[in-house]
Amino acid sequence: MRKPYRQGLLLVIALLGLALAACRPSAGVHFFAEGQPKTLGEWGVLRIEGGKLHLNAGVVPYDLNTPLFSDYAHKLRTVWMPEGTSATYQAEQSFDFPVGTILSKTFYYPLPAGHVWDGTSVARTPPSQSSLEGEALDLAKVRLIETRLLVHRAEGWVALPYVWNDAQTEATLKRTGELVSLELVDAGGAREAVDYQVPDQNQCGGCHITDNKSRKLLPIGPKARHLNRSFDYAGGRENQLAHLARVGYLTGVPAGPPRLADAMDATASLDARARAYLDVNCGHCHSATGPAITSGLWLDAGTQDRLKLGFCKQPIAAGKGTGNRLHDIEPGNAAASIFEFRMDSDDPAIMMPELGRSVVHREGLQLIRDWINAQPGSCGVAVGNP
Repeated sequence: MRKPYRQGLLLVIALLGLALAACRPSAGVHFFAEGQPKTLGEWGVLRIEGGKLHLNAGVVPYDLNTPLFSDYAHKLRTVWMPEGTSATYQAEQSFDFPVGTILSKTFYYPLPAGHVWDGTSVARTPPSQSSLEGEALDLAKVRLIETRLLVHRAEGWVALPYVWNDAQTEATLKRTGELVSLELVDAGGAREAVDYQVPDQNQCGGCHITDNKSRKLLPIGPKARHLNRSFDYAGGRENQLAHLARVGYLTGVPAGPPRLADAMDATASLDARARAYLDVNCGHCHSATGPAITSGLWLDAGTQDRLKLGFCKQPIAAGKGTGNRLHDIEPGNAAASIFEFRMDSDDPAIMMPELGRSVVHREGLQLIRDWINAQPGSCGVAVGNP
């Protein structure tokens, strides 16, 4: 081959390579305005490198004061927004995020101490206990289960569930959901079977349709009262609301934003802990606008009416979910309360919450028991508002 021809051919190949590269998403986050990419990697929110799960540039982690219970799974939550955009602060509702926002939530379990992955065994540890190390997860110490994306497109929010493969190298879209059989192992070695349910796309609406009129998917976690806490970022510890504002992801943060307690923080008041737990686990459905509005039971943080909170309230239509108990809450008597009966069940026809768990949250149940038992009054006497 003559040298000029060879050089010309190499130049054509190089230019063709550049053209193909320009057609591919650049390294980092890629927002898809339509369609349903088959793999999580196509979005570029997370990446596997050096045996760890990392966040790509511009992806900001966050956590909640009290996380929603999901079979003791831990969660890595992140937010990404297109350059030059930001969310607008809202006092009570989730922040108003711009089109192009990607919220991710990766569900994982720590492995039992000193163990490698055996196909089923994961540690039963407090869900609020993060395994992050400098904004990364060491894959030798955790088991990735799924990553859910909530993507804000022009027509609204879209939920996409991705399930991680056994090698923990990629997650694949599972529109119909998936059942993952695991065993929770506590510190003493006791085991409990858990049938972890990855929701299908329709089931995502069971929690994320928080407005019964619009029937649109909406974020439920990123609210001021849940995010007003400190987080250990790679660059140091900082209040999350202040951090989001500083990096340009949030505008309009006022002085003194609301804050809910950590439900498992024994130094907080029992009432603050119980109300925070009910708000994050039940309030998105049981509210003045949620799907359970017709129940008359409202458990969001803003509700103060004791009857709406369940005190001496008779159920409207709970079927066998009452357990032959007369009231949602019998002040001073958790054992006689429907709350206790439904939280202590793993029967799908009885349990509450009815989605997102297959085992009983023992610590959460005990918290609500203690709270009910500490309540004054009797259902034989009028229970007024505070």
